[in-house]
Amino acid sequence: MPTPPTDKVIISCAVTGSVHTPSMSPYLPLTPEQIAQQAIDAAEAGAAILHLHARDPADGRPSADPAVFAQFVPRIRAATDAVINITTGGSTRMTLQERLAYPLQLKPEMCSLNMGSMNFSIHPAARRINAWQHDWEKPYIEGMEDLIFRNTFRDIKHILKVLGEDCGTRFEFECYDVGHLYNLAHFVDEGLIQGPLFIQSIFGILGGMGPDPENLVTMRSTADRLFGRRGYRFSVLGAGRHQMPLLTMGAVMGGNVRVGLEDSLYLGKGELATSCADQVRKIRRILAELSLEVATPAEARAMLQLKGHAAVGV
Repeated sequence: MPTPPTDKVIISCAVTGSVHTPSMSPYLPLTPEQIAQQAIDAAEAGAAILHLHARDPADGRPSADPAVFAQFVPRIRAATDAVINITTGGSTRMTLQERLAYPLQLKPEMCSLNMGSMNFSIHPAARRINAWQHDWEKPYIEGMEDLIFRNTFRDIKHILKVLGEDCGTRFEFECYDVGHLYNLAHFVDEGLIQGPLFIQSIFGILGGMGPDPENLVTMRSTADRLFGRRGYRFSVLGAGRHQMPLLTMGAVMGGNVRVGLEDSLYLGKGELATSCADQVRKIRRILAELSLEVATPAEARAMLQLKGHAAVGV
């Protein structure tokens, strides 16, 4: 699975996600207009890939409704050349059918794909919030303690077929633990996934790999053994306060990086990020200090062998 050599770094930006709630930050984009504007601003700041979730415009709760996605994705596509990456993870409360509804309609260049079922929670965060804006938020966060994110082998196989094979969509393979790399290798061995792979290695989520730097080394070395250094693109996602330190370490190790308010609400210690673009600009400054260049959307498409902006469905 050879890939063309490049020293440039792909910046992905996850704009809103489905984990944080409105009470956690006044800057979290919730409405279609806010999501669109923050995505466009992040692309202008240097993000080549935009990872997108939807929110109910009325109260900010996660949504899988294609009609909500349709209120902001076309606007982003019209305003920027960035790669659109639609979640297939949605949230722990969504069915597989709900999670795939909009991706199957859009047929995007990229989708995220979690490489296994897992405990996934931020329920301890509920203790730190004294005032909630909406009635749904507290039970939503506390309820994560007793929920599992489901992606069985059959679920993954189905997604690879209906989105990958049938729609030409490629994937951001989200790996929260070493076992997820081996799950990915299984599908490669089965001939269901062709390279180059784009592996998003995720640290700091309760239920997954901890944010220890040694774990980043373990994930990178394991991926090297399984896929060969030229058979995949490695990217790093550090949750919360671990975002910038782990991204910096990943970049030094030859990896790509992901920022955005889905992954962290902060820009620095005790300082809320006022936008996703804030985080994009900060990691760009760090990359520049490391003498690393940032990939454009066109370069990211070439590196990941995507089908191109014009081949997206609607």
